[in-house]
Amino acid sequence: MDEAPLSEAARAGPFFALRTGTGEPREEGYARIGEAYRLTSAGAAGPVLSARVEAVAASLRTDEPRVAASLVFQGLAARVWSLALGPAALSGRVPHLRPDRLWWNPGRVAPDDLWWPGVPPIMGEPGGLAGQVGTAAFVHLMPLHHAVRRGYRVSGRLLWGNAASALTGSLWVLHDWCRERGLAEAADRAVELTRAQLVHPPLRDAGTLTTEPLGYRRRTCCLYYRVPGGGLCGDCVLRDAPGRGGA
Repeated sequence: MDEAPLSEAARAGPFFALRTGTGEPREEGYARIGEAYRLTSAGAAGPVLSARVEAVAASLRTDEPRVAASLVFQGLAARVWSLALGPAALSGRVPHLRPDRLWWNPGRVAPDDLWWPGVPPIMGEPGGLAGQVGTAAFVHLMPLHHAVRRGYRVSGRLLWGNAASALTGSLWVLHDWCRERGLAEAADRAVELTRAQLVHPPLRDAGTLTTEPLGYRRRTCCLYYRVPGGGLCGDCVLRDAPGRGGA
């Protein structure tokens, strides 16, 4: 086990960083992140996820739980993509942050929202680097997608659009950070690793990535425009629409 890939990536920003080290996560208000992906027997979101959605709804002053749930999904997606993409682009290695071992405190912000007690293991060689990035992210995104779609009746297509948008947002930050420091090879690797995720389902039809200049335009809307004073995101499909239609 080696902490160097995460330590190197953490310099790119808090979303690329992870709390590590020993301690008692539950005593500090953390839960295993896999608990956030579970539904109740009635098909509702469990207490870990619902607590986060309610907190986001309150902070954004929205009375639409599905809007808050969509944004919670996008925020967590950005975290898991960043923790895979950053180390992959900078060191060629990807940490394997399994949901049953990774801890989440929905009341904290990056990098202290996620905690892996000890040092995370590094994924093995099979599947190539792009495959490892996808595996590391989708082990979280698939169950989270199910929980938010079922628990809050959010469109599955919209959520995969959020996942793609979160990935390209992470790419944008990492790419600029690498370029500013003369790490052209790592910047280019980040683009190719991102492109590799976007050409396969479930992200294949989520939007269009351009590289000259670097940009992304999604084909769905995350619903942020429904937040009071929210407006439209930079990659929103509604920027090209004659009116603000549905997602």
